[in-house]
Amino acid sequence: MALLEVRSLSKNYPRQDGWLGRPQENFVVHGVSFSIARGETLGLVGESGSGKSTVARMVLGLVRPTSGEVLFAGQSLTQASPSTLRKLRRRVQPVFQDPYAALNPRMTVAEIVQEPFKIHRSDGDAPVRDPGALLAAVGLDRSALQRYPHEFSGGQRQRINIARALALQPELLVLDEPVSALDVSVGAQIVNLLRQLQQSFQLTYLFISHSMPLVRYLSTNIAVMHGGKLVETGECEALCQNPRDPYTRTLLDATPMLPTDQDSGN
Repeated sequence: MALLEVRSLSKNYPRQDGWLGRPQENFVVHGVSFSIARGETLGLVGESGSGKSTVARMVLGLVRPTSGEVLFAGQSLTQASPSTLRKLRRRVQPVFQDPYAALNPRMTVAEIVQEPFKIHRSDGDAPVRDPGALLAAVGLDRSALQRYPHEFSGGQRQRINIARALALQPELLVLDEPVSALDVSVGAQIVNLLRQLQQSFQLTYLFISHSMPLVRYLSTNIAVMHGGKLVETGECEALCQNPRDPYTRTLLDATPMLPTDQDSGN
């Protein structure tokens, strides 16, 4: 059974066609379906505006779909009661694009990493983890716990975000363009870190990016989005070696591979 299954997911926003025109349906996402097996990575790739971040927000429950369904471990996230959804959300955690905007500048790193426990404090089975150990897992020293976000580089801030995402021992991370705001070499270090963490913590990833080479490096399977629809899906190397859709070929040719063999810890 797939850990995450997305079935015919659509999102539209009504718009007026002209001053006195009839309301029209403006689909941002239309009929998207995919699944991710436990321990694997699905790379959802497409240009800006293709709808991939909207898919991420629907998976996370931040945006309600117009139609379709999201299932996690066989349970519906779109139809779940508030109490059930709260418990399921502990098992699905996000890492967003902007590492600074995702952090509260008034909180220390210790408070940031421990924040998930406060949010889920009513759940008696929420596992409590040592914040220093979480920082060590992402390559930061325990001395960072009493510092504030502005004291760190962009790559270090993203490591803090990842540490926070790991706090509740999730099974799935939704990684929405997690390196696009970083320098290429720093982004490569974060990608290598994600690969290491996936093995260490037995994680499953929905990895969203506009870079096909980056998705190719990290993913087990790839789903290509264009104009709000999936135009091609398949096993990573098979799809990259023999793309069927011209848009997939465009993505493959558009960007160079990141220098992912580098990892200096920034």
